[in-house]
Amino acid sequence: MTEYKIPTGAGESEYVEKRSRFLGHIRPVETEDEARAFVAEMKKKYYDARHNCWCYLLKDGPERYSDDGEPQGTAGIPMLEVFRREGVTNLVCVVTRYFGGVLLGTGGLFRAYTKSARDALEAAGRSAVRRWICMELPCSYAALERCKQEIAAFDGAVEDLDYGAGVTIRALLPEEKSETFRERIFDVSGGTIRARVTGESHRAVPL
Repeated sequence: MTEYKIPTGAGESEYVEKRSRFLGHIRPVETEDEARAFVAEMKKKYYDARHNCWCYLLKDGPERYSDDGEPQGTAGIPMLEVFRREGVTNLVCVVTRYFGGVLLGTGGLFRAYTKSARDALEAAGRSAVRRWICMELPCSYAALERCKQEIAAFDGAVEDLDYGAGVTIRALLPEEKSETFRERIFDVSGGTIRARVTGESHRAVPL
């Protein structure tokens, strides 16, 4: 099953360079109509700004961008490249610029729009969409941190912790790594921890 990444949620950023104010906004979307609607919403909200530059990427769909009056190649493409490099899709990003009266030059604009998009993505977070194997791991309190470290090492995620006389960890492991993980946790615990498969799920899980 192919894995891909999406924003976990909405993300916003603010950056000031030589009195120009850059406001970044990211939203997860699934369709081009949703992406275009968000662009229109931001343009309406920040109607008094000099520029509302944007881009969006859709899995198995189009990539679009606009410099919205900035010099060609200084806004939309740099924003798009941030998400391409991060391997994140199904998102729309709008960076609004309030001009501060000082020209930034092409290099300055490139850096400002790149930073605004990157910071907004950091605020939004990333989630992996894939097939996960659900597991339960009963362990002692002393072994809890080691188990969490092993789960993270296999690109898994802790979904829940049930505290009692011991701890039951409910975890999600990538499908192709699940059996290796079960063997690993059994070995490092000296045979005291057995990971039990409880099901499977295909969904987005925050990284």
